[in-house]
Amino acid sequence: MKCITDAWDRHEQELRGFLYSRLEDADVAEDLLQDVFLKALAENSRFCTLENTRAWLFRVTRNRLIDYYRTRHIHEEVPMELPQEQASVEPVVNLSRCLPKALRELSAEDREAIELCDLDGMTQGEFAVLKGLSTPGAKSRIQRARRRLRESLKTACNIIFDEQGRVCCFDSSCQLPEE
Repeated sequence: MKCITDAWDRHEQELRGFLYSRLEDADVAEDLLQDVFLKALAENSRFCTLENTRAWLFRVTRNRLIDYYRTRHIHEEVPMELPQEQASVEPVVNLSRCLPKALRELSAEDREAIELCDLDGMTQGEFAVLKGLSTPGAKSRIQRARRRLRESLKTACNIIFDEQGRVCCFDSSCQLPEE
C-alpha cells in the first residue's frame, strides 16, 4: 500500500539510526528493521488510518528491540519517549529550496492538493469534503499531484537518484530568491 511505503520512506533512516545506536551488530539492526516493515505491511489498510505513523513505527521498533533483548537476556534500558527528529543534511532536505519553482509549474488543482495536504497538514478526508470528492477520489487526486510534483522537481532541479530511488544530488541553481 502506498501509505505504508510513503511512511516507510519518510522514517526508515530515523528508525535505522535508532536501532544502530542501541545495537552493536548492524545485521541485527537491519533484521529488526525488516521485522518492523513486515509488521507495518501486516497492518494493511489499518496502517493508513493511523494519525501518527512515525509514533506507531517507533513503538513497534522499540517493542521489537525489547523482544530481541529479552530473548538474549540482554538488560539495557530502552527509552519510552520518541527520539527528537534530527536535522538532516541529506540532499532531499536542501531540495526544499527548489519546491516553490516546482509548485508554480503545477496546475492550480495539483498545487492546491499539495499545499493543503502535504504542506498545511490537511487530511485526505478533510480535502475530500472540501472539494466535494469521495475519499478514494481525493486520495487519487493527491497521489497524481505528488507524481506530477516529483516530475516537476526532477526536471526543474536536474535531480539524480541513487540505486534505491533516493535523491542523490541535484542542481541547486533552480532555487529562487525569497519572495
